[in-house]
Amino acid sequence: MTEAKTGDTVKINYVGTLNDGQMFDSSEGRDPLEFVVGSGQIIKGLDSAIPGMTVGDKKTVNVPCDQAYGHANPDARQAVPREQIPAEIPLEIGTQLQMQTPQGQVVPVTVAEVNEAEVTLDANHPLAGQDLNFDIEVVEIKAA
Repeated sequence: MTEAKTGDTVKINYVGTLNDGQMFDSSEGRDPLEFVVGSGQIIKGLDSAIPGMTVGDKKTVNVPCDQAYGHANPDARQAVPREQIPAEIPLEIGTQLQMQTPQGQVVPVTVAEVNEAEVTLDANHPLAGQDLNFDIEVVEIKAA
């Protein structure tokens, strides 16, 4: 059997869960995730688990946050005066929005806190600071 190695294109089925068992993503009902091993297309901790696997291999991979989306950065949270946000924008905690930087770059943010005066927006990745777990199965390997 061909073992996956850096530079190969692989397809995997996966289920991603947090340490409390909550599922945050899955390929179920979708095409398998396809990527080039070692290319940086997926999080480092999952990418590094693929070399040596063959088609049909299954494993559980535990990825610490520093090998996934990193630690949450407190500087990525910003309080915005509530009156600066248009009334039609939903402000429920957890709502994902997009902001534009002065340079025109679009940044995804999540509503983290809301009070009478301010809305705190968080630009950290929603999974920042989380250790992640993946149940994976290699379904295809295309040698480089």
